[in-house]
Amino acid sequence: MAEGRAVTKFDEATQAIRVDDATYDVCLDDAYSIGGPLNGGYLMATVLRAVVDASPHAHPVSTSAQFLRVPRPGPATVRLARLKSGRTATMTRATLVQDGESFIEALVTTATLDPAAVPDWSDAPSTTMPDPAHCVPLPVPKAESNMNLSAQVEMLFDPPTVGWLAGEPTGRPESRAYFRMAEPQDPDPYVIALAVDALPPVVFSAGARGWAPTVELTWHLRALPAPGWLTVIGGGRLISDGWFDEDVEVWDSAGRLVAQSRQIARVGRG
Repeated sequence: MAEGRAVTKFDEATQAIRVDDATYDVCLDDAYSIGGPLNGGYLMATVLRAVVDASPHAHPVSTSAQFLRVPRPGPATVRLARLKSGRTATMTRATLVQDGESFIEALVTTATLDPAAVPDWSDAPSTTMPDPAHCVPLPVPKAESNMNLSAQVEMLFDPPTVGWLAGEPTGRPESRAYFRMAEPQDPDPYVIALAVDALPPVVFSAGARGWAPTVELTWHLRALPAPGWLTVIGGGRLISDGWFDEDVEVWDSAGRLVAQSRQIARVGRG
């Protein structure tokens, strides 16, 4: 799991223990909750540990997850069904089960990425981020808010995209931040699974508030990240009829696009 480095709290919190070829035990950690519910990116990272362990390929290059219910912290099971496996890719259905109920259904494609791969072509980030010295953290949450995830990660935000905290939203669905784990750890595919769902919902910057539950999230691992801060850029295209979309791109410290995601979620009630 740790590939020769020290095991971190995040490694332990996403650990998947093999029971048999199709079953893994996990223990969902309340440290990755936000106001009660567990973060969707953390849950995906936990499921992906099991999928990759059971795959002949090393990296989760495409994940599409349906969030059926909100699991509670504690023991759970990941059940796997291999759909197809070949020389370059393996497709697996993964289900997160707790107390006999399914909470997440995911389709995952694993492959083995070349860490030395050089892009034939790459677009630039959709938005230029200011220097980290000109970005700001979120306020330290109150203990009673149960915003436990904030203690596990470090995020520095492009100031306009957190203007909603002072009652000054930009009016656009957007959120942008530098991201890394609070405990020293170079980013890996599981950290990126967390990062793609770590921003505050982009609808906050458009004036909405309240819990905004993800219904479906699809993300793609495009490259293995270099050490250092990740840059996470989120935006949306439509807020309508109680639904919103959120697109996220993740860039590493070497300026490479390492992940892309899209999710659809419900607009929260403030």
